[in-house]
Amino acid sequence: MHTRRSVVLGLAGLLATGALAACGDSPNADNAKKGPTVLNVGMPNGPQTENQNPFLSTSAASKSGYRWALYEPLMMWNPVKPADPMKPWLATKAEWSKDYTSVKATIRDNATWSDGQKVTAEDVAFTYKLLRDNEALNTGGLTISDASASGADVTITFKNPQFVSQHKAIAQVPIVPKHIWEKVSDPKAELAKNPIGSGPYTLKSFTPQTATLTVRDKGYWQALPQVKELRYTSYTDNNAQTTALANGESEWSFVFIPNVKTVFIDKDAAHHKIWAPPVLGIHGLYINTTKAPFDDKNLRVAMSMVIDRDDIFNTAEAGYFHPLVKSVTGLPSPAGDAFLAPEFKGKDYKIDIEGAKALLTANGYKYEGTTLKDKSGKAVTLTLTDPAGWSDYQTSLEIVKANLQKIGIEATVEKANQDAWFKNVEAGQFDAGFRWTNGGNTPYDIYQTIMDGDLLKPVGTASPAGNFGRFNNPEATKALRDYQSATEDSVRVEAMNKLQKIFVEHMPMIPVGADNVGGAYSTKQWTGWPDDANPYGAAQPTQANALDVILHLKPAS
Repeated sequence: MHTRRSVVLGLAGLLATGALAACGDSPNADNAKKGPTVLNVGMPNGPQTENQNPFLSTSAASKSGYRWALYEPLMMWNPVKPADPMKPWLATKAEWSKDYTSVKATIRDNATWSDGQKVTAEDVAFTYKLLRDNEALNTGGLTISDASASGADVTITFKNPQFVSQHKAIAQVPIVPKHIWEKVSDPKAELAKNPIGSGPYTLKSFTPQTATLTVRDKGYWQALPQVKELRYTSYTDNNAQTTALANGESEWSFVFIPNVKTVFIDKDAAHHKIWAPPVLGIHGLYINTTKAPFDDKNLRVAMSMVIDRDDIFNTAEAGYFHPLVKSVTGLPSPAGDAFLAPEFKGKDYKIDIEGAKALLTANGYKYEGTTLKDKSGKAVTLTLTDPAGWSDYQTSLEIVKANLQKIGIEATVEKANQDAWFKNVEAGQFDAGFRWTNGGNTPYDIYQTIMDGDLLKPVGTASPAGNFGRFNNPEATKALRDYQSATEDSVRVEAMNKLQKIFVEHMPMIPVGADNVGGAYSTKQWTGWPDDANPYGAAQPTQANALDVILHLKPAS
């Protein structure tokens, strides 16, 4: 799982004045005695087209997050603590085969669809075959082979082991009713304007600005939420969303707020909260390893030794948005702690300018004054590039430029067109730039994005799935495949330790921060939000565990 850049686009100044509020009324204002009943959720996505298709990431239901209040997965996964066992949800249990090529889930017998019909194993099998047969719906890229029901059990088989994709396979697939979707002629074009799901809410109304959901009156398989109405508002941009959070009109969102203390927290310090826990996905400086002299691991390691991650975290990421990654392995804490190799436990990065210079001069580099010369006698220079509108990344690049000057590397910062940048990075036509990795329930996705030789393409040919820096290390590729296909924990541990060692010694990408699944929220009306004291799930309203958060909420009064 990885944060999309749409929510961290440039906010150079303070809040825009005159930003329109989404809701002129205050639905909880008259509830001083009986307590609040409405929760206002927001995202900065602009006007939305009516589309409640739960499978499409582009639908209004997905972008705002309310698909997870209408539809439910088999199990509930906590991305903040990815190694923890999943919580039973629509399924009372899920048992994987030893080789992780199949899973048998037992569907609870007291779940019903919002139209009153019973949820069955046949519905679940139908859902997975729907994804198998419609690539556009299968946004998790699951290699589903078949799904079959027998009584309350459903068995789902896959073409390859799913150990590294368990969360995608059983905790991020919204289950739909067969009796509704089997009548849909073109599932990828289905708008599902009258959605029927197993969740505790139904759609009450929709406008391009706000979707309103109301709680079901009966038939939900567990205790109904205390939030009786959900209002999902789509604000025009980050400024408008932040304004709504600051004045209390929006109570829950995921949005980048540069001057977060001044413009949000201090507006109501007792109730306005930010929680941005790191997950197993990171971002950092990708380096094109096909370009000399950056094909030399010693140069890349030296660069890593001088990049000030703390400065980037505090200056570019407002001290919260991309949590600081300290481990030399690139694994964020605490999400990655359970996977750390023994030799790297407690090994955090530290700035060492003199050590970096010594490493370089010991490996054939020379200094001419303050300029670093490579082994051929050329000055070491590079271009750092990211899209112009990504203010946090542009600030990060300026910090990196200043850091590299301290070891004699002259860097130029280029503000790229976003579409051109995506194409050039995927084609390996760049020197260096900030980008994110994929994320998942293990560090596999991080290292696979950076080091997978099976993703190698010639420079000029797109490699959209990863290995943008064209890192070619057969040992890393083998370790990735070993980890992916292992049936024994000992084999996985050995492969993961190997991946960390290769990453530290070769530094194909310099890690800086982690992705987060946090949120900005208010405790004025509702309490029970996840936080450091109780990290039971992600605090991002678009995550698959959003319903679990809603079910935890209780009126503050």
